[in-house]
Amino acid sequence: MDNILLVFLCLIMGLGMQRIAAFPKNGHLALNQFVIYIALPALALYYIPKVRISTDLLYPLGVAWIGFLLSFVFFYFLGKKMGWPNRLIGCLIITAGLGNTSFIGFPIIQALYGDEGLKTAIIVDQTGSFVVMTTLGIITAGIFAKGDPNRSEIIKKILLFPPFIAFILACIMNSLRLDFTDQFQTVFLKLGATVTPVALVAVGLQLKIERESQHWKFLRLGLLFKLIITPAVFVLLYKVILGGKGLAVDVSIMESAMAPMITGAILASNYGLKPKLSSMMVGIGIPLSFISLAFWYFILSTF
Repeated sequence: MDNILLVFLCLIMGLGMQRIAAFPKNGHLALNQFVIYIALPALALYYIPKVRISTDLLYPLGVAWIGFLLSFVFFYFLGKKMGWPNRLIGCLIITAGLGNTSFIGFPIIQALYGDEGLKTAIIVDQTGSFVVMTTLGIITAGIFAKGDPNRSEIIKKILLFPPFIAFILACIMNSLRLDFTDQFQTVFLKLGATVTPVALVAVGLQLKIERESQHWKFLRLGLLFKLIITPAVFVLLYKVILGGKGLAVDVSIMESAMAPMITGAILASNYGLKPKLSSMMVGIGIPLSFISLAFWYFILSTF
């Protein structure tokens, strides 16, 4: 569980660095750019060429894609009905629609289901969460970053977004069954490993717990959707409607209940989609998720 310890230490370090005068007030912007321009592309170039498509991917794949679409439909129509600004709607769609299926998900799944469960968790993350973030996530961020989105500008931002460029290159290599040499793979893996600590420090730098903040009601709604409503939908869909059974189904549902994705919050922040709320979704969502995950593990054990 050293990953869990690292999560909290990085958040605490980020919070502590807010009080250090020598650290730039907007230092989180540089850290965000490092994640976007270097660490995330490295992850794509390392993992995507190794993915092999099969029917075993169906349940795990559904977690990321269906989960994000549910978030989009829920917050888009609710936001429009309530008259919320586009930046708020976009923030909630991304942070509540993307789960932390790797850094938080992997150690928890391994502890609960062992190495076999971890195999399914890796499928959820590599072919689901990361791909959704670099495609639907970027498109959503581009659309909601402005009140009156310009289609050509959005397309340009997507095509020039470094993780998306790396994703396309990696997909081409995957289709040709090509991969980088061992030396390059080692470099990409080490660069990709910096995503979580750097992103969490950046989140900590932006995280401000203000009792009178207007974000609290949206935070409660976002976390309710991510930690309770989303996994409930997957229990209903996978267990009741489709009659799914076995380890892959249970692991997929548990992954749908993970806290908001750290890099999803960085993406929202990078596009100016309520950076404070994005940070709160991660900073508060991670501790709360341990309670909700225990609840869903108990529910699944009763089926």
